[in-house]
Amino acid sequence: QLLEAKASLSLAQTQHALQLQQAKAQINNMVSKQQFEQLQTTLREEQDKTQQLQESLHQQAEQTRRQLVRTQAEHEHLLQAAVEQAEGLEHSLRSAEAVLAERAAQLRDAQAQLSRNKLLMEDLRGENRAFAVALQAAELKQRSMEEKNQMLEEQASALKQLIGKITPASLS
Repeated sequence: QLLEAKASLSLAQTQHALQLQQAKAQINNMVSKQQFEQLQTTLREEQDKTQQLQESLHQQAEQTRRQLVRTQAEHEHLLQAAVEQAEGLEHSLRSAEAVLAERAAQLRDAQAQLSRNKLLMEDLRGENRAFAVALQAAELKQRSMEEKNQMLEEQASALKQLIGKITPASLS
C-alpha cells in the first residue's frame, strides 16, 4: 500500500508538473480568462489530491511503523520465552543426567555388593557342606555311642540280676 501510495503521489506530481507546464505554455500563448481559471481550478484540485495522497501516505507509514513495533515486541517476547524454556529444559536435562549418574553409581555399588554376596554365599555353601558332613559323622558317632550305652545298660542290668541271685546265696 505504501508503494502504491508513493507511485500515485509521484504520478500526481508528474501530472501536476505537466499540467503546470501546459498552463504556462497556454498562458504564454495568451489563453483566455476562462481557460486560465479552468487551469487554476484543475491545479488546485491536483494540489488537493497531492495533499490527500501525502497525508494518506504518512498515515500508512505511521500505521506500518506501529505494526512493526508491535511485531518486534511480540517477537522479542516469544524469543525471551523460547530462551527461558530452553534454559529450563537444559536445567532439567542436567538434573536428569545427575540423577542418572547417581543411579548408575548406585547400580555399580549394588552390583559389586551382589558379587561379594555371591562369593560369601559360595563360601557359606562350602562351610555348610563341611558342617553337614561333620554333623553326619557326629550323628553316626552318637548312634554308635547310644548303641554302646544300650549294651552297657543291658550288661549292667544283667550284672544286677546276677548279683541279686548271687547275694542271697552267699548270705545263706
